[in-house]
Amino acid sequence: MWWTKRAIGLHVTVVVVVPTFLGLFWWQVQRVREGNTLSWAYVFEWPFFTGYAVYLWWKLVHDQPEQVPSAPTPRPSPAGARAPGGTGDGGDEADEEGIGNGGEEGGEEGDEELAAYNRYLAELHASGRQKRW
Repeated sequence: MWWTKRAIGLHVTVVVVVPTFLGLFWWQVQRVREGNTLSWAYVFEWPFFTGYAVYLWWKLVHDQPEQVPSAPTPRPSPAGARAPGGTGDGGDEADEEGIGNGGEEGGEEGDEELAAYNRYLAELHASGRQKRW
């Protein structure tokens, strides 16, 4: 958790951000002491930003993905097989338009390409990895 690629990036970020914000706080304190009354707002703002940065760092480092129950691994179907949920009567819109079965123009090449894509999708589903943005 503490030494993953993501966590190290967060550590580096907080090591840069916190001293910068504290430096900006000190700079505004000096301006207030020189008589700049507008800087009073910043004197309170920069410590708030510092605390919020530390809070976000802590939450993001300790963020755990939800555990998703593993589903049974689907077996890829042959290239000419119908997708689940089809009516089986040959009246699916995808089949009428030539989508999903290689079409008339695709022929044998389209079937191989579709089968390869279906295998790729099955591998992605079987890996069980979740997206993390």
